[in-house]
Amino acid sequence: MQPTFHPKKRTQKREHGFLKRMSSKSGRKILARRRARGRARLSA
Repeated sequence: MQPTFHPKKRTQKREHGFLKRMSSKSGRKILARRRARGRARLSA
């Protein structure tokens, strides 16, 4: 059985990165929530 997580920096950024979050309305809501909560890192 193979491990389920195969880390890749580019894929990580493209799927969960800041620009991806900013590109949709719901993504911007996620960032707003994380800012309100005081997260040091907003996205991957």
